Amino acid sequence: MKIKSAELILIRLRLKDRFETSFGSVFERDIALLKFTSEFGESYSEVVTDSDPFYNGETVVTARHIIKDFIMPLLKDRDIDDGRAAHELLSKVRGNRMARAAVEMNIWNLAAIARGVPLNRLLGGTQPAVRSGVSVGIQESASAMVEKISHYLERGYQRIKVKIKPGHDVGILGQIRRHFPSIPLSVDANAAYVPADIGILRELDNFNMVMIEQPFSEDDLLEHATLAAQLQTKICLDESIENVSDCRVALRLGSCSIINIKPGRVAGFTESLAIHDACRAASVPVWCGGMLESGIGRAYNVHLASCPNFTLPGDISESARYWHEDIVEPPFELREGGFIQVPTGVGLGVLVREDLIRKYMTSSEKLL
Repeated sequence: MKIKSAELILIRLRLKDRFETSFGSVFERDIALLKFTSEFGESYSEVVTDSDPFYNGETVVTARHIIKDFIMPLLKDRDIDDGRAAHELLSKVRGNRMARAAVEMNIWNLAAIARGVPLNRLLGGTQPAVRSGVSVGIQESASAMVEKISHYLERGYQRIKVKIKPGHDVGILGQIRRHFPSIPLSVDANAAYVPADIGILRELDNFNMVMIEQPFSEDDLLEHATLAAQLQTKICLDESIENVSDCRVALRLGSCSIINIKPGRVAGFTESLAIHDACRAASVPVWCGGMLESGIGRAYNVHLASCPNFTLPGDISESARYWHEDIVEPPFELREGGFIQVPTGVGLGVLVREDLIRKYMTSSEKLL
């Protein structure tokens, strides 16, 4: 299979509501879409970078540079059988995992199209629907947080995750638990705390939560292990796990007992499946996080989350939770019981709305 043409398209989508984390607030997203054409058809993928380097070191601008100037020359006139072959080829590029992921996952999808099967079949997915949770950003007040959570519980989400940061943690969680004493609840710190905050983090044990996600810096597995040994609440790692080697080290140290896999952050599906398999062998559950993706990125996440060790509800919410108008058809909807259906059509199994891409497009560039 050869990539005959490639196009990088930038679109701008405005969120329904402001989404705030310890990194800052997001009102709209500049999203880079990668369109490939092969002899078997067309495929879109999504680069999950932010516009700024606060979540990690990649941005929309750096991803464009890496894809255009380094990855596309590697792909030009080259036969590539499948996504694993693409992963091996792209490993020549150091770091830049989000840029590499958009290319590698696109080739996985083209391979599924070439074989006439749904993408999840190539990935080893077995679940017809995935468990859906929702991530709630930092709100202006405790009452606003309670109102948001009430709405999402009424929608039927299986798990509520709230963003926290120093000064916005114990008090807010106390309010949440007073209103919702028994709901499945977790928190995500996005590396906002330091080891000196361990007293505050110990207090989080009082709230009977499923997990505390990424309390410390992504490069501090030892401090996460120290914290995990002192808490009853399970520690989940996200930003710390960039590859299967990180996963094995974290599990060996006891730094976590749950892992959040984001395929767009760990260089794609090949690495995601290696992490999935390593965790499964260690009886450690995984779940699929989100990066405020459009329906294209969400479709890739749903297919991955159908693999057997994704046993916890992920941040795979319905399209209407984020966007007034998603760019795929049908949009992802929450089914009864809090599930998102895995598309059964060929490849991604959703129709990319090119009319909406043109509507929201800010630039387009031919790469090949």
